[in-house]
Amino acid sequence: MKKEFRDCPACLEGQELYGFDWKEHVLALPFPLVVVTTYKNNGKTNATMQSWLTFSSSDGLYCIFADVNKYGHMYSTIKEKKALVINFPSADVYMKCYSTIQNNQYEDDEIQIAGLTAEDGSLVNAPRIKECFLNLECEYVWEKELSPDSYHMVMCVKVVNVVMDEDYYNEQKKGRYGDTGYLYNIHSPRNPENGKREDTCIGILEKYATYAELDKKF
Repeated sequence: MKKEFRDCPACLEGQELYGFDWKEHVLALPFPLVVVTTYKNNGKTNATMQSWLTFSSSDGLYCIFADVNKYGHMYSTIKEKKALVINFPSADVYMKCYSTIQNNQYEDDEIQIAGLTAEDGSLVNAPRIKECFLNLECEYVWEKELSPDSYHMVMCVKVVNVVMDEDYYNEQKKGRYGDTGYLYNIHSPRNPENGKREDTCIGILEKYATYAELDKKF
């Protein structure tokens, strides 16, 4: 039976939501897990774990970041350099990427400290993470406050170069999906009836059926 939740359930009031709206925790929609990399003014690499992003095509491929903290290093370095790389880790390198959360001071070379390898982008002034199976070199396009006086920014960047491991675009080898492919952030699901919180976790995408297979059922 479906139930409506127009206002914050009483069981969620007073819970620590870490700056997110209660509806996000009730929905717990999965988004891709990536590492955004840039160069700081001191030449050291910056790496930011990021989710809450999507892609759209028009006269090219664009990435829309729905939630960029305008007081963080990711925002300031993208604004300064107008360039970034979106790196997609597989499960075997995820923990190294995750460790960048603990080593994010201005003086830190964040990719190196994580035990990962930085390589210069081909078309943008930003570092790629060699161990990530997909790197999207991007240029800054525009930004907008998510709401008036918010410290969350919506940011649009344009993909200008795609660098992908051939074992991943070959679905007969590792492929893009399943245990070896894209990772997803499943953010702190909560039960709106009793307030129970599940742990934030990492998900993978398994193929269900092709459209050709589904068409045969009609």
